[in-house]
Amino acid sequence: MSHDARPLSIKSASYIEREDKYGAHNYHPLPVVLERGDGVWLWDVDGNKYLDFLSAYSAVNQGHCHPRIVSTMIRQAQKLTLTSRAFHSNLLGEAEEYIAKLFGYDKVLLMNTGVEGTETAMKLARKWAYKVKGIESNKARILFANNNFHGRTLAVISASNDPDARNDFGPFMPGISRIAYNNLPALQRELESDTDIAAFIVEPIQGEAGVVVPDSNYLTGVYELCKKHNVLFIADEIQTGIGRTGTMLATDINKNAKPDMVILGKALSGGMMPVSAVLCNDNIMMTIKAGEHGSTFGGNPLACAVAMEALKVIQDEKLAENAAKMGQIFRDGLNSISAKNNLVQLVRGRGLLNAIVINSDEDSDVAWNICLAFRDHGLLAKPTHGNKIRLAPPLVINEEQIHLALNIIEKCLGYFRN
Repeated sequence: MSHDARPLSIKSASYIEREDKYGAHNYHPLPVVLERGDGVWLWDVDGNKYLDFLSAYSAVNQGHCHPRIVSTMIRQAQKLTLTSRAFHSNLLGEAEEYIAKLFGYDKVLLMNTGVEGTETAMKLARKWAYKVKGIESNKARILFANNNFHGRTLAVISASNDPDARNDFGPFMPGISRIAYNNLPALQRELESDTDIAAFIVEPIQGEAGVVVPDSNYLTGVYELCKKHNVLFIADEIQTGIGRTGTMLATDINKNAKPDMVILGKALSGGMMPVSAVLCNDNIMMTIKAGEHGSTFGGNPLACAVAMEALKVIQDEKLAENAAKMGQIFRDGLNSISAKNNLVQLVRGRGLLNAIVINSDEDSDVAWNICLAFRDHGLLAKPTHGNKIRLAPPLVINEEQIHLALNIIEKCLGYFRN
């Protein structure tokens, strides 16, 4: 069997050609031009309908254009959108209190994009290291895990080992080191050998690396080692948080491993606008003083209103619970497909953050061609690192839609059977 990808319509091609002509070529999108979304569904400019199995990298956990979040956004946009932080707003304190209490921290620092959240966490970790831990000025180090993805600013790519993120962007920021992911002995050796380490920043599940789920004792071990050595345990929950993995935070699955700091983004606004947050307790947050960090748009009234409603939707509609239930059905189905088709080397994930590893080289185009077949049969997904296909639908998905997706996946994989 084989699959010949559907040719682009003249209409779709014209949109893509305009992007190519006037935009930077810093992405390699799947060739589909979208114009409308509702819940788990997307429509392209030609009227074709698709199940969304990427969710804008988990930014639309609540589903596309959730009516409650849209209504809140419209109401607030007609009233007040931005004051800058030169003045107070009536919504900032309310949003900070709501988010802080929901996740169990003293304070929240609101920013915009996820990478700004990571940058904020890095600055807080360094400030804490000097003001509280007592590390000598300019000596603090921050640890990251290999194969991480925390964004693409210069500071953050200084922590990356992805050549695409790093090549020709140096020199890189000093004071940053990497260790193996899901490897407690490696973390222990590093913490025992250097008292100048301020923090370990880690994804509870590595999304961009292909949904790499660590051992069940990993995060608890990270927590215990960081506590023992007076190092901050910082969880990047930008992609794994807000219900995606079956609990409100991915770190919630380890009850005795609460991070010192959590970074949120993406679904914090239901995909409506960039909103990110860093949560921690007073002993860390209060090390930053006025004028030392901030953002014109960070914590703006529109963001505050939207973020609160987006979080209420997750709770009211029990979307974390739905992610756990639907995710199990989905992985069971993927494992059943894998048993019949050796093209699927591995199925991994938690909740509705899942991936299949295709039995091909990373530089092969097999996974890309499989995603083209998915597109042609009404499902949108995209490879990461060549041979891994991330499968992460909005958390509003139901069982009927899960089975529809599994049927599409099985049929399309059949075209490429080894």
